[in-house]
Amino acid sequence: MPEHLPAEFILSPDNSRDPYPVYAGLRAKGPVHRVDFPLGADGFVVLDHEHGRAALADSRLAKSLEHAPRWFREVAEQQDPLRSDNMLFSDPPDHTRLRKAVARAFTARRVEGLRPRIEEITAGLLDAIGGRGAADLVDDFAFPLPIIVISELIGIPADKRETFRTWSSSLIEPPVTPEQIARRAEVVQELNSYFRDLVATRRADPGDDLVSVLVTGELNDREVLSTLGLLLVAGHETTVNLIANGTLALLRHPAQFDLLRRRPELVPNAVEEFLRYDAPVERATYRIATEDMEIAGVPVPKGAFVHVTLGSAGRDPAVNDDSDRLDVTRADITHVSFGHGVHFCLGAPLARLEAQVAFTALLERLPGLRLGCAEEELTWRFSGSIVRSLNHLPVTF
Repeated sequence: MPEHLPAEFILSPDNSRDPYPVYAGLRAKGPVHRVDFPLGADGFVVLDHEHGRAALADSRLAKSLEHAPRWFREVAEQQDPLRSDNMLFSDPPDHTRLRKAVARAFTARRVEGLRPRIEEITAGLLDAIGGRGAADLVDDFAFPLPIIVISELIGIPADKRETFRTWSSSLIEPPVTPEQIARRAEVVQELNSYFRDLVATRRADPGDDLVSVLVTGELNDREVLSTLGLLLVAGHETTVNLIANGTLALLRHPAQFDLLRRRPELVPNAVEEFLRYDAPVERATYRIATEDMEIAGVPVPKGAFVHVTLGSAGRDPAVNDDSDRLDVTRADITHVSFGHGVHFCLGAPLARLEAQVAFTALLERLPGLRLGCAEEELTWRFSGSIVRSLNHLPVTF
């Protein structure tokens, strides 16, 4: 029987440490439940794989703000006036045009061509910590690796990377209090101002970076700025969390860790298992029903918000046997951790490549890797259940 969940189901950080028992309990009662989020709107969470995957590809569930209630559109525009000008918050045909422009920079050939540079960055980061015997795997490795990669793709100088990390963290936190709302608006203004100057520079003198690819395409300045903001967050958040969550999973399962050390050829499969087991993006960004519809027999009215919980879908026992068990040899791994349908993550090949390089190097370079604190001391960054990310991951080796 579906439940009516309070907004705290999404807005409370209390479940961040281990949300999976909660998801399992709710899935047992039904795949779809009503939730009071956004505050003051009709909302529904989808928790199983079958209906979650279908919802992600359902054309009746739109991403564009034009389908949202007027009050929500006004709040969203106030927080980020460029929010609806990128492919994540648009629908075809605009989405098709915007995605095509970005896809030019993420072809399979171009991504694979980044492998030597990713290996070089990875080796440099591990060289810096290798003699210390201890490190924070988030601050010293999982964060800098993808932020260096995306920064180099965009053309952001090294001295700006920490600022971009701060901006990115602010953008994924749910702005609920007046202080958070004000800070969000401030960050958006700072970010857009920086990118506006960068776009102007590249329009005058294009190079071979991602900004140059975008400005020499068919996008207007608003669309370029909005797309760059999206790529900043999406271009590193997923990989940071994938590396950190996957490493923690191995530290919690030493037999699996030992197996992976003995059989490094399993790393690509292990990365897929990490994506399933502890999804780096816990909940997909909202969809909005464009008509009255049903999901798993639950009525969803026009204008309602639908939230697909990717982390719960990966633990659905209907598609992954013994789904709460980590198994780096698991066959036929099923997950939607990069989404599904037209909004499938464009950067998925890059995230997979970065993670495969990272875990291969960790296995080779940091023998005896183990957790450097008590598990109960670990804390998770709260983002309104959008991403699942550790604040820090102390390790010794």
